[in-house]
Formats: sequence, structure tokens, C-alpha cells
Amino acid sequence: MNIEKSNIANLPTKHGNFRIRAYKENHQEHLAIMSENFEEIETPYVRVHSECLTGDALGSLKCDCQAQLNLALEFIAREGGLVIYHRQEGRNIGLLNKVNAYALQDQGRNTIEANLELGFKEDERDYSIVEEIFKDLKLTNIKLITNNPSKIEYIESINVGVEERIPAITELNKHNIHYVETKKKHMGHLF
Repeated sequence: MNIEKSNIANLPTKHGNFRIRAYKENHQEHLAIMSENFEEIETPYVRVHSECLTGDALGSLKCDCQAQLNLALEFIAREGGLVIYHRQEGRNIGLLNKVNAYALQDQGRNTIEANLELGFKEDERDYSIVEEIFKDLKLTNIKLITNNPSKIEYIESINVGVEERIPAITELNKHNIHYVETKKKHMGHLF
């Protein structure tokens, strides 16, 4: 895998002060957002956050993505660790297809049914860049902030120990309750 990486830069945010490094694989660019004390932590808290432009940037209420990202950034700023901003929009079906999936959801499909109807698997994400970022940052044991058992399985499969799972529980609303229930019921998410 041919990975390009940036220098490390400072990033002050409303959540706290971070240091960031970008990683480029093919056409996708990902971000490691580290607490200022990241290198001093033996077993850091880590969140692998999958990109969601509609939620993260636009504040969509159809999902819990922005709330989970904010929760993770605030937690990492306070406790120390890392957020990997994993740029694979819409479970890696891309923004155009994600909007098409939204249109199918408007007609009553859940997120999985919409992806399948568009000819995709329920989840097309590839986490291989996460392994490269972990290697670059010399991570061997972490405390993972996630509800997704697939992320736990993947991380353990690359010989990184998950010493603890911290749930990423956020408030539900009338627009995302069906979305969260689908993740719980059909994808095994842990709430």
C-alpha cells in the first residue's frame, strides 16, 4: 500500500487543542487527530470515525454521526488519545450514492436495504488505512470508543489489543431513531 503522510500540525478547536497528521491512500485522504499528550500515553483512547459529510458538517439529524464525533473529540481532548477521521463517506459508497440511499430511506427503506438496493453491500468500508496509521503511530494497545463490533474485530485482527470498549452513546431524535435501531438490530451495534 502506497501511503503519503503530512507533517504534524497544531489544530486548536472548540473541543480543545489537537495535533493532526493527514494520510493519503490513492484518492482518499484521512486524518489522525491527536491530543497534545498523545505520545505520552501508553494505552490511548481511540475512535475510528467514519466520514459523514451530511452529519459531521451539515448537522443532519438522520444519523448520530456528528454527535458521536463531538463526543469523541471532547473525550480525547480531556482524557488523551486519538480520533482517526476515516474518509469513506456513506460506509464507502460515496456521497452521490449516499444521497440516493437517503432518497430510498425517504421511501421507507432502512440504511441496509437502501445500500443493497443500490447494488452495494450493507457496509463497503475498508479499514486497511487504519492499520497503516496505527503502525505509523506505533499503537499496539488501545481503548476503543465505538459501538461497532466490526471495528473491534478488525482492530484485533491486525494484532492491536483492545483493552477496553467505551460506548459512543448519544441522544436520539425522531429523525435518527430508526437509523440507530437498524444499526443495533441488523449490524449488531452495541448500545
